Amino acid sequence: MSMPNIPDITPDINLKREDVINLLLTSIALEEIGLAHLINAEGEKLQKAIEVANCFEDLLYANRSVEKMLRTIIKKEMLLQFKLEDVMEIPPDEHHHHHK
Repeated sequence: MSMPNIPDITPDINLKREDVINLLLTSIALEEIGLAHLINAEGEKLQKAIEVANCFEDLLYANRSVEKMLRTIIKKEMLLQFKLEDVMEIPPDEHHHHHK
């Protein structure tokens, strides 16, 4: 068997510092929107569980399930917070300023 011929692709992606920061902030915002939808869905799930619960155990089970999901969402929120802090610490483009 011959080796597949891989074309020599070198995509020249030239992003300015500002573009990179905007892309990172956009990705954080999109993740936040996704988490907001998840939180909303958990609220609806709990509402439904309260409506159909036959006993106290049903409520406890539903509560535990929602709590587990919220804990996962909180972990993700903490990671997003770190990501945001890292983006805010990206140093100014020194190279860019000297050539004006």
